[in-house]
Amino acid sequence: MNFRQLPDLIIRNANMINEGQQKICDVLIQHGRIRKIQSSITGVYNAKCIEADGAWLLPGMIDDQVHFRDPGSPQKGSFASESLAAAIGGITSVMDMPNTNPPTLDLATLHFKKGIAAQNSITNYAFHFGVSAQNLEIVEALDPKLVSGVKVFMGASTGNMLVDDPKILERLFANVPSILLAHCESTPRIKQLEGVYREKYGENVPAYLHPKIRDKQACFESSRLAVSLAEKFGTQLHVLHLTTAKELCLFKNLPLGKKHITAEVCIHHLTFDESDYADLGQLIKCNPAIKTTNDKQSLIDAVSNSHRLDIIGTDHAPHTWQEKQQSYFNAPSGLPLVQHALPALLELVADQKLSVETLVRKTSHQVADLFRIKDRGYIREGYWADLVLIRENHKKQSVAEQINYMRCGWTPFQNKTFRHLVDTTIISGQLAWHHQQPYINCQGQALEIDR
Repeated sequence: MNFRQLPDLIIRNANMINEGQQKICDVLIQHGRIRKIQSSITGVYNAKCIEADGAWLLPGMIDDQVHFRDPGSPQKGSFASESLAAAIGGITSVMDMPNTNPPTLDLATLHFKKGIAAQNSITNYAFHFGVSAQNLEIVEALDPKLVSGVKVFMGASTGNMLVDDPKILERLFANVPSILLAHCESTPRIKQLEGVYREKYGENVPAYLHPKIRDKQACFESSRLAVSLAEKFGTQLHVLHLTTAKELCLFKNLPLGKKHITAEVCIHHLTFDESDYADLGQLIKCNPAIKTTNDKQSLIDAVSNSHRLDIIGTDHAPHTWQEKQQSYFNAPSGLPLVQHALPALLELVADQKLSVETLVRKTSHQVADLFRIKDRGYIREGYWADLVLIRENHKKQSVAEQINYMRCGWTPFQNKTFRHLVDTTIISGQLAWHHQQPYINCQGQALEIDR
């Protein structure tokens, strides 16, 4: 893309939320990047003007964990469909997970997926590389600039991506050339509990028992193992989607820059709890499972008031409605979340459980810092213009009244009315969403990993 051909944009009178501060200002965007941030910008002609009228201007969310299902499951999602939905949800950059079909376990598949994104992605993009028992030599030889991270499933997974052999894990933790992301659940414990409940209920295990099968102990045992290995080998480890209060003790209450073991929480674990299975059933079946009210509150407290949880992601994982209507053991795990990412998180801000400054830090600033993404994640002169304008939902438009751009066609938020809406999303200086209108010609860029 020739960014010099992009029209100039100017955002006027925005309440910029950036680096812990709020500031009323104008922002000028030229050639895809932020040119000026001033209290008032004059002398600019022929620029498209967006009047913010005091609305919040945030750096776009960088989602470190999405499953866009491309290639392999076009009925569930593609880079084209899911990246557009992400932009509507205030996400400007994504990192796609390796468990596609085929899985990202070799360089040819990695480059193939990058080609798909280059042709179809509305958002900026990067890819995590997968680990299996057979590809450790490829992982160890990876150029760390080629991938956003390396993902290991230390718990039940699909296909051949489960890694639970102690010798393989030790070799991986000792030699991985980039940040290592871990999905932590203890497979032996899960299999044991599945047997117990299958014997009692057969195939028709009630959905509310999902957190009893994939229980707190399964999460804690696996997370503790990952942390101990990272401590032993000095690995830069990032534990994905924490779900329990018990796991929080494994992570230090230190600023991001002072530790090499970090942790993430996801939107659905901050939003739903065990009481929601009664209404939503398998629709909120996910791995690791949504757990108790106390766990949810502990996660909210940790992300709001401490450094134990460093970033917030989505783990967007769409499945078709028909698949989700199946019996417990047949219904797949995962939720479609990207289209409502920032509005859902801003409910915590509206309820005064999370400050908007902390939300920005843990959805943008610290994600860019942790993954070493160059020139993104902040509203700074010279940085790429990845911006989101947030307005109050004065018309009380419900989620059900909005067009669903996610290909699966459903959302666990269907009955919600959020108090904030994404008015405008700008990606690499291009309009992607503005006043309820998608701009499908927006072309996301490959994230530059600066390690």
